[in-house]
Amino acid sequence: MTIAAGHFGLYRAVSGGLRLGGPRDLAALDNAAEWINSQRLTQASLAGKVVLVQFWTFTCINWMRTLPYVRAWANTYGQGLVVIGVHTPEFAVEHDVDNVRRAVKQMRIAYPVVIDNESAIWRAFNNQYWPALYFVDGRGHVRDHRFGEGEYEQSEKVVQRLLGEAGVTNIGRGASPVVAAGPEAPADWASLRSQENYVGSERTEGFASPGGVGQDRRRLYAVPSRLALNQWALAGEWTMGREATVLNAPNGRIAYRFHARDLHLVMGPPRQGTVRFRVSIDGRPPGAAHGVDVDADGNGIVTEPRLYQLIRQPQPIVDRLFEVEFLDAGVETLSFTFG
Repeated sequence: MTIAAGHFGLYRAVSGGLRLGGPRDLAALDNAAEWINSQRLTQASLAGKVVLVQFWTFTCINWMRTLPYVRAWANTYGQGLVVIGVHTPEFAVEHDVDNVRRAVKQMRIAYPVVIDNESAIWRAFNNQYWPALYFVDGRGHVRDHRFGEGEYEQSEKVVQRLLGEAGVTNIGRGASPVVAAGPEAPADWASLRSQENYVGSERTEGFASPGGVGQDRRRLYAVPSRLALNQWALAGEWTMGREATVLNAPNGRIAYRFHARDLHLVMGPPRQGTVRFRVSIDGRPPGAAHGVDVDADGNGIVTEPRLYQLIRQPQPIVDRLFEVEFLDAGVETLSFTFG
């Protein structure tokens, strides 16, 4: 996708060209109603502290791959650094605070998280991206930033410099130990030929089912005899809305021809219940290519709205045909991401 407001897709960390902020940026925290892992933090309570602000949303794979580093910095520099995760949602399911609380627990996030459902903090920082890091010095000024993934060594050096300026002693100068597994592991950038793609009609690309999109109505779809790279299709009875595509009857399928080590699908169950599914790659069970959310036979279950890692394949990385069949109705699908 383009570098418009939103996720970075294939784009790596970007720095430079930022309008340096002032105290007015952190002042946006004062009116936030909901905090996780912390009492309310305000501009006044943060005075004199170095603050690392990260904008995130819990289904974003680009953010997930930065999380091990931010988690490590919060642990290493806790004596002087305040890390604040600003959760600004993209999808409707991400506005539900209970879903955010569950994600915080599952992803072992111990630092303060503020709920930004109205995007007030997002606007105060003039932010446009998930993920985005802002480095705020002890005087409340934004001194640096990173958009997207990567440049972790440079980011940690910024933290160390600002802590030194603030008078924090005994700051290590090396890199913090980082453990990244599952969806948090770095992408295989050299093999990545597929970008994030939305499943809803408003922003999807490469949809190839005959007859195109049946906007906001129940319709039977079919998979064509062949899909080109980065084309996808539905089979079965689905309702394709602007943001999400929902399965109306059991045994519906999604097919996607992709080129990447990892394939993820953001999806959720109906309000009551779960949805069983079965994954294949090139018409066979994934075996050693299964992701963390399926077994070697391709079996999995949708239990809550989140990103599911369905494929993590060994070398060689070539064009593959992915299919997922949902054995139960009601699944809500939102976006594919790759790594």
